[in-house]
Amino acid sequence: MTGSTRALMPDYLRLVALFGIVVVNVQYIAFSALGSFADPSGETTLDAITLWLVNGLALLKTYGLFSFMFGVGLGFLMHSAARQGLAFGRVYRNRMIGLLILGIAHGCLFFPGDILTIYAVTGSVLYLFRDWPVRRLVRVGVALLVLQAVIAPPLLLATPQTPPDIVAMERAILTQGGFLEAVLFRGIGFAFIMPVFLVFQGSAALGWFCLGLAAVKSGMIDDAGHPLWRRARRWCLGPGVGLGLVGAAIWQWGSPATGVALTIAAAPIATLGYLGLIAAVSRPPGPIMAKALAAGGSSLSIYLGQSIILSTIFSGYGPGLWGAVDRLTAVAIALAVTVILIVVLAIWRTRFALGPFEWGLRRITYARARD
Repeated sequence: MTGSTRALMPDYLRLVALFGIVVVNVQYIAFSALGSFADPSGETTLDAITLWLVNGLALLKTYGLFSFMFGVGLGFLMHSAARQGLAFGRVYRNRMIGLLILGIAHGCLFFPGDILTIYAVTGSVLYLFRDWPVRRLVRVGVALLVLQAVIAPPLLLATPQTPPDIVAMERAILTQGGFLEAVLFRGIGFAFIMPVFLVFQGSAALGWFCLGLAAVKSGMIDDAGHPLWRRARRWCLGPGVGLGLVGAAIWQWGSPATGVALTIAAAPIATLGYLGLIAAVSRPPGPIMAKALAAGGSSLSIYLGQSIILSTIFSGYGPGLWGAVDRLTAVAIALAVTVILIVVLAIWRTRFALGPFEWGLRRITYARARD
């Protein structure tokens, strides 16, 4: 395998994760985010099937892919700082501060389900693990994923039903309110949900961070043909996807407690299978795919762009489509927005080395790093 081929897996991984995460996020941007986790049913049969497929195939799995890439990014950042003779501690601290600033702004202004804030907090913990050997990173990473499977179901199912007047307020603000009203509502929601997300999402995020860093240290991320990727594809993809779909079906049409538990437990297995599958397709691209992969390198700009555009499309200060379309249409809109963003970023990258938000984060990351 050539060096260029080996290095393609992170690019393909980012691109797949961007499409996967927007399919999940749009369910909470285009529709009420205040429903009980014990009642994920859609209003129509088509809605129910769409939600089942999203929960079974993408929920928590694409989050795992993004989190894995964060750990990979730490490994790359360590190598970059070493090559440039920079103090890694200062560089990494600045990066976490930058992520925290972007995350809080994103969560308050556009999407309370922001992941950047979680990454900034748990990523600060990851810094303590940076010198750990591969085996220890893997053991701790797996233990943290198991921890999420244990603590998340009771935590989510214990979430109280939102009072009807709050649900009515959400509808009124997001269908008829202006931007400032929506920001106030999202900011309050962000403040309430982030502590819970830090507990059950943060544990899994840190687990995937450890596994991503281990993949860099072991050289696996540079070798798409590594035997462990083939094993992940063979032993995890089918069972993980199957269990995820069964869990989502039970959650939606049977026992919520059993369904939530199985969906969460199956997520890491499916994510490992997805990683193996992505490794299998990480081949030298043609001209169009090469441009798409280059645009996917600006994943931060695309992720934030997704929320900015979709929150505008579905809010009252925009076209006002909140709750007005079916879930399949919302998914199609989200995918179309992502494709448009990739095209725009591909054009942008012909003139600039970084996406706009990557440029801002880089300026923060390397601020006074050479002092």
